Amino acid sequence: MKNAFTKHPNSVGESYLQHLCFAFLTGFKLIGWGCIAIIHGIFPFTFTTYVSERIKKLYQKITQRQAS
Repeated sequence: MKNAFTKHPNSVGESYLQHLCFAFLTGFKLIGWGCIAIIHGIFPFTFTTYVSERIKKLYQKITQRQAS
């Protein structure tokens, strides 16, 4: 059963705890950015590039993790 909890984290070079922390932080960021995107949808003059810039940075971070 331990392998089920460590196989994927090990495949990206992380321990279970490191992966848990990264996933939680990423999830909370995405929830927050989703709220900001809704605000932008209602008021298009606000947060014009905020969410897209952060998603691009997150994508870079995730692809760098997979490469290492």
